[in-house]
Amino acid sequence: MTSEPLFSCAAFIKEIGRGARGARSLSRDDAERLYAAVLAGQVSELELGAVLMAYRIKGESPQELAGMLAAVHAHREPLAVPDGTVPVVIPSYNGARRQPNLLALLAHLLAREGVPVLIHGVLTDPDRTTTAQVLQAMGQPIAGSLDAVGADLQARRLAFAPIEVLAPTLARQLALRRVMGVRNSAHTLAKLIQPFAQPALRLVNYTHPPYRDTLSACFSEPAAAPWPGILLARGTEGEAVADPVVQRPVLWVREGESSECIPAGDPDAREAPALPADRTAEVTAAWIHQVLAGEVPVPVTIALQCATILRIVRERSVSVSPS
Repeated sequence: MTSEPLFSCAAFIKEIGRGARGARSLSRDDAERLYAAVLAGQVSELELGAVLMAYRIKGESPQELAGMLAAVHAHREPLAVPDGTVPVVIPSYNGARRQPNLLALLAHLLAREGVPVLIHGVLTDPDRTTTAQVLQAMGQPIAGSLDAVGADLQARRLAFAPIEVLAPTLARQLALRRVMGVRNSAHTLAKLIQPFAQPALRLVNYTHPPYRDTLSACFSEPAAAPWPGILLARGTEGEAVADPVVQRPVLWVREGESSECIPAGDPDAREAPALPADRTAEVTAAWIHQVLAGEVPVPVTIALQCATILRIVRERSVSVSPS
């Protein structure tokens, strides 16, 4: 049995679908209403395609991203933080194509200091080595349910949640890339998720420089980035781990304020570290095991990123009592 769509997008498409120069942005509330309907499956396929392509051409404004993210959070089941500690949330949706993917190293360095680390993202990506593949090569299980995520965080202080487990409605939007041939708003929103009910430090990365200003503005309101906030930086091939060779600046955004917590470094100031021989998951995993065993030094930039994260979450943790 068929029925008429429950939500009409025509008025919204009229605003956002006028091309790169003529399109107008929606208000935060309208963007939230529109994307909530998209996630709920209340939009026809024709209108959904129009909405996604309109944003692909126009780009999302900061207020539109904030509204869309609110809709995403309303459609996910929040996780509990183990032991009342402050967790770190790391998105992983790009993988590595030209150099080893060292996000798993950062995650293990934090986890062995007692910090709960939740990585969420995709399992595979054509022609790229994903964080999930590196973690699996290291013996880390992939959580198949939210209960498994909680159990891994409690036992290992480290969990990997596929986006299909963490936010199934958003995962369906991501999957449309295979149908449409291009990315859509979900690819940005997935990197912004706050999966926990309690405070969490999110690592948010961007690939294209203009997104730095867009994301900074998106989180400019105090309620958008509550303490301990967000660490915003240029991604290493799209992954939220520091580049082992080039020290890039990192912006700390929290409660309506922002400051540079890691400055840009001089790439010629030190020798490049000896990295894994290739970017395969198995070779990368073996190299990370060597680093964790103290046989190979931690790249300076990743050590600095880790120390910065530990300082922030420990400062917050002293005022967070277990529930």
